[in-house]
Amino acid sequence: MRMAIVGTGRMGMAIRACARARGHEIVTMVGQADNDAGSGLTRERLAGAEVVIEFTTPNAALPNIRRLVELDLPVVAGTTGWFDALPTITDLVTARGGALLYAANFSIGLQILLRAAGAMARAARGLDTFDAAIVETHHTAKLDAPSGTALELQRQLRAVDPDRAFPITAIRLGTVPGIHRLAFDGQAETLNLEHLVRDRAVFAEGAVRAAEWLPGRPGIHTFSDMLFGETP
Repeated sequence: MRMAIVGTGRMGMAIRACARARGHEIVTMVGQADNDAGSGLTRERLAGAEVVIEFTTPNAALPNIRRLVELDLPVVAGTTGWFDALPTITDLVTARGGALLYAANFSIGLQILLRAAGAMARAARGLDTFDAAIVETHHTAKLDAPSGTALELQRQLRAVDPDRAFPITAIRLGTVPGIHRLAFDGQAETLNLEHLVRDRAVFAEGAVRAAEWLPGRPGIHTFSDMLFGETP
């Protein structure tokens, strides 16, 4: 498959390595320096691409995604921080018959944690013997805090148990790729559910798998849709 990558940071490099290892061709990589507000995403630059993977920054993601949809290219969006604009992007994708797959986190293990967390929240619903909270830790270069993954975890937990706030503590430390922990704490016992990433290659593999799956499937999809056929 012929893929394009928007974003030349650490994730972009990891995606390129993973895609090539899985037998795909990278037709172009577009970096921030030559892509102000999506201006570098032209038909000529992206010629031959069957799908585009976007991993940039929250400020850059929205114009990039909009431009790629307008070019009628399937888009795998791995950047967080733009989800407030999802209704607008959904309207655009629908109007053009396009395809977009987005996720706050492309780790398969994290998607399993989200489902397990929902089961834990349902089991603890109404039990006032526990407090519950989310703690997330990422490297110091991560721009958004809390992480998009932590916010998605919180959203799903509140949907299951709206009586709990599930507050988030965000820690930025060193070079940590990502740790997310859900804790239910009681006076005499604690339950912890944790996902720890040791290498960002897990995100790259998830994004490439999503890019392999997306072409020919119009509409708005999540990584959970792809993995499980439904959202948790």
